[in-house]
Amino acid sequence: MKAVTMTNDLFSSLRTYLNKVSEGERTPAELANALNTWVKQSGDVLKTKIDEEVHNTVSRMGFIKREEFDELKAELEALKKVSTKKAPAKKSTPVKTKAAIQKKGNR
Repeated sequence: MKAVTMTNDLFSSLRTYLNKVSEGERTPAELANALNTWVKQSGDVLKTKIDEEVHNTVSRMGFIKREEFDELKAELEALKKVSTKKAPAKKSTPVKTKAAIQKKGNR
């Protein structure tokens, strides 16, 4: 619906400018400048709307942005480094073998 309004606004503005150009109130350069301004503003609005729709759709699907993924990956790597530095080295306790138990029992 908004695209129809934008189109109607464009045609209305163009008619007004064309009338002013034909009456000598405006120059063709002013008409071109107004048209360029409208195209730029419309393009910016359209780009913003597309970005919003893509973001909403991707979020609903459960995806994240690459930047967010990279941040989480870096955070995970940092946590892994910290956890390996803090983890105490396990002391190995000698496992008693059958032979050692039998020797002890023979005494």
